[in-house]
Amino acid sequence: MQIERLDHGVLSFRGPLTMENVPPFLNAVRREGAPTMILDFSGVPYLDSSGLGSLVSAYTSCAKAGRRIAITGLNQRVQKVFEITKVENIFLIFPTLSDALEAFTNSGTA
Repeated sequence: MQIERLDHGVLSFRGPLTMENVPPFLNAVRREGAPTMILDFSGVPYLDSSGLGSLVSAYTSCAKAGRRIAITGLNQRVQKVFEITKVENIFLIFPTLSDALEAFTNSGTA
């Protein structure tokens, strides 16, 4: 998995989010200190249960610190995992990165 910091609070991921790459994923999320963090998943083809667990863990850590996580670019396969496991309601989900950036810029909370 490749992780790229696009901007303050924006992390872009390329590759599957699986047990093998949960540690670098969580490290990248922990290092990002923005009040709202946007995770661009447009390059993530799938995730396994470990990957899903790491997302929920990241959400929990951020929520305790008063921060939010938004996810963008989910493909149908990953979206289905979110729906089946009922986690889609805990995340702010946007179709594209530009949609998320626009939403936070217009609301003044980015």
